[in-house]
Amino acid sequence: MKGFLEDANYSIGLLDEGATLADVIDNCIYEHTHTGKKAFYVGDLGKLVRNNIQWQNVMAPIKPFYPVKCNSTPGVLEILGTLGVGFACSSKSEMALVQDLGISPENIIYTNPCKQASQIKYAAKAGINIMTCDNDIELKKISRNHPNAKLLLHIATEDITAGEEMNMKFGTTLKNCRHLMECAKELGVQIIGVKFHVSGSCKDLQTYIHAISDARCVFDMAEEFGFKMNMLDIGGGFTGSELQLEEVNHVIRPLLDVYFPKESGVNVIAEPGCYYVSSAFTLAVNVIAKKTVEYDKLLPSGVEQTRNDDEPVFTYYINDGVYGSFASKLSEKLNTIPEVHKKYKEDEPLFASSLWGPSCDELDQIVENCLLPELSVGDWLIFDNMGSGTLGEQSAFNDYQRPLIYYMMSFSDWDEMQDAGIASDTLMKNFFFVPSCIQLSPEERFSTAA
Repeated sequence: MKGFLEDANYSIGLLDEGATLADVIDNCIYEHTHTGKKAFYVGDLGKLVRNNIQWQNVMAPIKPFYPVKCNSTPGVLEILGTLGVGFACSSKSEMALVQDLGISPENIIYTNPCKQASQIKYAAKAGINIMTCDNDIELKKISRNHPNAKLLLHIATEDITAGEEMNMKFGTTLKNCRHLMECAKELGVQIIGVKFHVSGSCKDLQTYIHAISDARCVFDMAEEFGFKMNMLDIGGGFTGSELQLEEVNHVIRPLLDVYFPKESGVNVIAEPGCYYVSSAFTLAVNVIAKKTVEYDKLLPSGVEQTRNDDEPVFTYYINDGVYGSFASKLSEKLNTIPEVHKKYKEDEPLFASSLWGPSCDELDQIVENCLLPELSVGDWLIFDNMGSGTLGEQSAFNDYQRPLIYYMMSFSDWDEMQDAGIASDTLMKNFFFVPSCIQLSPEERFSTAA
């Protein structure tokens, strides 16, 4: 049930209803305490099944295309492939990973906005034709290297109320779309649709209304040039919350019904990434060092000091950091808080604490300030919602030991897959039955797949 991230051989513990995610974490920690305290993930692949059911209930008939860069671990890709999800790939290696699952080229989109010529050629050879484009230089590069390419024009969107750029780094303007269509016509390149992306941090769902309206304008423009458009990609930005999903659907559904009705023949797709995997993975890390620091050095600038000078303040170093599983911390806020694994009393005092990765680099700060009971070297911390961002990628920190992954699924989720007729033979070979996480030894419980 454990394997390194690039290991295609993996297994999934099939848990009975008496076993929980917490049981799996407890027993993995027990194993690591005796064999070497490495950071590890527990991936609940049943969460992918439940999220897909939720997507179908709320967003159908919009087809999901999962962005592989979000989490490219083999268990995730194989489950999603079995569920019939498409894939959005940003590199040759991602396209190859998906192809190895037997996914047809029609269910793969090459979405990198800045494509290497060699990788465009690879896509052409593999029959992966649908790709995105937002400028004339990229368009000419595609025309030279992939004569059969079918392009989605990537148009820019922005949050008009937040006063800050949302997705202006990539994406073209409506005015420039006409120029791109003129170029495509001259080069003999097909344009088949439009893509836009609204960030998950966007609080104004009216942005979707503007984006869909702009997309309709591009479709109308395409008719003038004789392009037959049949695809609209509404991008990602889905957080994983059912409420957010329903709110987005409530906003976009009426507009899609008017601008892109079923009889128009336009296929509407989306790229939910974090939606599928973020909440499916929990990370366990170990405290490898500890020291006491001055309180005023721990506080963020501008925060008033309110503590008793006699209270200790702790800095903890853990065996994973921003050059590993917390890489997203370099560009955005951490969307999870640490949970102490060991049991402690409710009235036990809490102390101002900070958490740092193992590199001793000034950028390797994971949590700037939080309240924790006093921890000891060797204690464990748990972070949930850690399934998106770095799983499957190589760390930039040479001494970083990539966490093991323990895949699991409950019997009820397995039954859902079987009832839906999507439990393939190739996937079934990865499952093994775990009668009770409490009764089996760690070696029996998490034997590596052959």
